[in-house]
Amino acid sequence: MSRRGTLTRERVIAAAAAVADRSGLAGVSMRSVGGELGVEGMSLYHHVSSKDDLLDALAEWAIAKIDLPPRDAPWREAMETRARSARAVFVAHPWSIAMIESRPAPSAALLTHHDRVLGWLFAAGFTAPLATLAFSTVDAFVYGFALSETNLPFPPSPGAEAEFAATVSPDPGAYPNLSRSLTELLSRGDYTYPSEFDNGLTLILDAIQAQLDATRVA
Repeated sequence: MSRRGTLTRERVIAAAAAVADRSGLAGVSMRSVGGELGVEGMSLYHHVSSKDDLLDALAEWAIAKIDLPPRDAPWREAMETRARSARAVFVAHPWSIAMIESRPAPSAALLTHHDRVLGWLFAAGFTAPLATLAFSTVDAFVYGFALSETNLPFPPSPGAEAEFAATVSPDPGAYPNLSRSLTELLSRGDYTYPSEFDNGLTLILDAIQAQLDATRVA
C-alpha cells in the first residue's frame, strides 16, 4: 500500500495539530501538513475539502479533547473538571485558545459541548440568564488565564517567578505597591502563577453559587 493510501482524515488533522503546536495557525497549510505526513499537499484533498475544512476540523479536534463529565454530574463538580481540562488543552495547544469559538460554522462537537454545560446548570436550577452568565464568566477566566500562562516571559518551572522578579527588580521608591506584592508573594516560597488557577476558579464558582442561592430565595 502506498504511503498516500495510509492517510486518513484523522491522521491529517493530527498532523495539522502538530504543525500548529510548532508554528501556530499561521503555519498550517496544505503544504506544511503534507510535509508533516511525508506526502504532497494535494494528497490531503482526498480527506479534507479545503483549508477551511481543515481548520474547522482542527477546532473540533481541540474541543473534543476537553473532558466533559456525565450529564448527571453536579454542576459545580462538572464545571471545575471541565475548566481544568480546558486549561490543560489550551496550554498544551495555545493556538486552540482563539480557535474553538471562532469558526463561522460551529461543529457538532462544539454544539454538544455547549449543550452539556447548559444541561448541568439547568438541572441545578439555574435560569437561562444566570446559566449564560455562569458559562461565559467561567470561560472568560479559563481562556484568559491560559492565554496569560502561555505568554509568560519565564518558563513554567519551580522558582521561575522568583528569578524573573529578581531580574525585573522594580524600584520600591517608584513602584511601592508592585514591590510589596512581589515581596509578599515570593516570600511564601510556594507561589507560582499557575497555582493561582484553582484559587481564581473557586472564587468565581463561589460567587455563582451565591447568585444561584439568591435566585432560589427570591
